[in-house]
Amino acid sequence: MDVIYKMDELDRVLSAAEFEWDRGNIGKNWERPRVAYFECEEVLLNGQFIITKDTAHSATEDHYRVLGKTDEGRVLFLAFALRGHKIRVITARDVNKRERKAYEEAKKSTAL
Repeated sequence: MDVIYKMDELDRVLSAAEFEWDRGNIGKNWERPRVAYFECEEVLLNGQFIITKDTAHSATEDHYRVLGKTDEGRVLFLAFALRGHKIRVITARDVNKRERKAYEEAKKSTAL
């Protein structure tokens, strides 16, 4: 997973700061992986994450992938779309071994 270093892209995501939730995306992430909507918000608002643009899924709107930590220390993978000034989480789950390793390596080499 490549880290986005372009600040204009990162600033655009962080400036959204409003989340779009409905029964669909709240329920889907809670049913199987047991990720609460507020944990997704924590990952992005805490600022301790790795983010990449998902160019394969960005034809009609910008999509991103994130590895980050919740307030309780849970490391999650998030995929979300940026819709205007809103962040819509598409999926959230615990990281797998490869993602955890990437997150830990980024943490060591940066100020995460």
